[in-house]
Amino acid sequence: MSEQQPNPYASDPSQGGQPGQSGQGDYRWGPGEASYGYPQPYPAASAYQPTIGGAGFPVPAYGPGGGGAMLSLGDISVVGDQIITPSGSMPLQGSMWNATDFSRTEEKIPTHAIVLAVVFAVFCLLGLLFLLMKEKVTTGYIQVTVTSGGRHHSTMIPAADAHAYAWVMNQVNYARSLSF
Repeated sequence: MSEQQPNPYASDPSQGGQPGQSGQGDYRWGPGEASYGYPQPYPAASAYQPTIGGAGFPVPAYGPGGGGAMLSLGDISVVGDQIITPSGSMPLQGSMWNATDFSRTEEKIPTHAIVLAVVFAVFCLLGLLFLLMKEKVTTGYIQVTVTSGGRHHSTMIPAADAHAYAWVMNQVNYARSLSF
């Protein structure tokens, strides 16, 4: 068997030592001062309100849930932690968002190209090159639905061009990220 060795740090005040010695009551549970890795305390609110360009107009202070809409899709708006619709407000937390593309993009020969082809076909056969002109026309709409708190609302957003669905999906994905 081995013989027990005495504690070499028993007399060191920084290690605690025996009760009653200095160093025993210095330790406090939890972080003491804010340091690297710990959250810094919030600064006290100052009474001074900054102004825009020194013109004397105060900057509006928007806190969480205040101010304008964070997101707006058709008649659906997200403000703070609420979804505002004409059928009433719903909680943002746990909401489900869906988007369906009911638009279509058609490619056709414009009317002015047909007129130019007929006019110039009389003079030379190069007028038929005007029939190669094409234009893309997008028609339809994109349906956005939101469900939350036992309520459901749907809105239609007109598709102005072929990239409208990508823009709406970016907005819907942002709303989905806010709902967690």
